[in-house]
Amino acid sequence: MNAGAKNEREENAVIAVACDHGGYALKLEVIKYLEKNGFSYQDFGTDSTESADYPIFGEKAARAVASGACGRGLLFCGTGVGISLAANRVHGIRAVVCSEPYSAEMARRHNNANILCLGGRVVGPGLAEKIVDVFLHTDFEGGRHERRVAMLDDIKG
Repeated sequence: MNAGAKNEREENAVIAVACDHGGYALKLEVIKYLEKNGFSYQDFGTDSTESADYPIFGEKAARAVASGACGRGLLFCGTGVGISLAANRVHGIRAVVCSEPYSAEMARRHNNANILCLGGRVVGPGLAEKIVDVFLHTDFEGGRHERRVAMLDDIKG
């Protein structure tokens, strides 16, 4: 980020959160982290552990990020994979599944990932907090990576 440029976290402070039943408990834990650290969020559901379809909730949150209503997204399902597939169907979304902090950092730095997906059956609350913290506090490096991210955004289905 250029010196003097406004930080992305300040400009897009609202975080979209969503899950299916498999990610519900982890979503609640991450929301505690967001509240404790002063992040604003909008919850796109689901609101229980009753069976729910991840494409519905992944799409809602992804559309909020793609439109600019939310700056980034945090999505949860059993593995993180299904909800990431749903989110990545929305043009302009670069959703990644991460199970450790290094991948989350590089996804932000080099790929300008705008949605992080975590698996409630894969990652525990403590590790999830570390991954989310890195994702939300790492900025896109730009430079040589901008061209590649633009190429991703130019891909149409």
